[in-house]
Amino acid sequence: MFDKLECMIQLQRLEGFYWVARCEGYARAARAFPYPITQPGVHQQIKRLESELGVRLFERVGKDRVVLTPQGRVLYDAVAPFYEGLPALERSLRTGDVGGRLRIHASGHVLRHLLPPWLRSLRSQRPDIEVALFEAKVPAMALVRSGETDLLVDHLPEVPPDLDTRQVGKTRVFLVFPSRPRSPIRGLVSPVPFRDELFITYSSDPHLRDLQLAALAHFGIVPRRMYAADSSETILGFVAAGLGYSLLASHEPRGPKVPGVTALPLTEPAREFPLYVAWRRSPQRNPLIEALLALAPKP
Repeated sequence: MFDKLECMIQLQRLEGFYWVARCEGYARAARAFPYPITQPGVHQQIKRLESELGVRLFERVGKDRVVLTPQGRVLYDAVAPFYEGLPALERSLRTGDVGGRLRIHASGHVLRHLLPPWLRSLRSQRPDIEVALFEAKVPAMALVRSGETDLLVDHLPEVPPDLDTRQVGKTRVFLVFPSRPRSPIRGLVSPVPFRDELFITYSSDPHLRDLQLAALAHFGIVPRRMYAADSSETILGFVAAGLGYSLLASHEPRGPKVPGVTALPLTEPAREFPLYVAWRRSPQRNPLIEALLALAPKP
């Protein structure tokens, strides 16, 4: 029944119905129309709409005044918000001040540390923008290219030339190992004392795993035993449990803060990894992305 009704009702006739209901008269409706139309033309629209629906929508209560019937009131309550919202919608589309939904894929570390204060600022200034967050085990550039997500926030092994990017932060490398009571270790910058212990590496991101192993090789270390985990949070859990040590990049100035884990900056080789926001290049500006970037943290 709904599909049949949808095919019968034409938007042009609904527009005539809206103006007659709002103005309570055909002559006044014709004068209020946003484009030239005659009173007989408006009257004809209503007659055709009533004929197609099989109900009366108005009843005359004076020489030039009509009011809605109960059926007409139901139809008016459904269509009035659309027509009344059109001027504001037009202004929003012209100025770019539109709300909507942003889909963001980011690494677990970015989701937990970089994005929360950024999104709080966005919510305070643009509550009309809804954000959907998804954790990406590896940089989700394919999803950005296909349009399945709007933004990627992550460390990118290489900045893709076909995407627009902006740096929004950076991470430093930290040596993480189980905390030991009354440990004399202070300011440790070398993993050499742990060379015979189990090393915990990434399983899901081969690029990050290669960076970890390359840093160890700088100190002449080739791990004899390794565990693999799919995220930095899982690696930290293994370290906190006393299973081994690892090298992790962190956005936090003092490194990851996890009970049972000591994190110290690895200054040699000195490495910092930029964090980027990346989005699909398009000739059409995206006001939602622009609103988010206007509040982006400084790297």
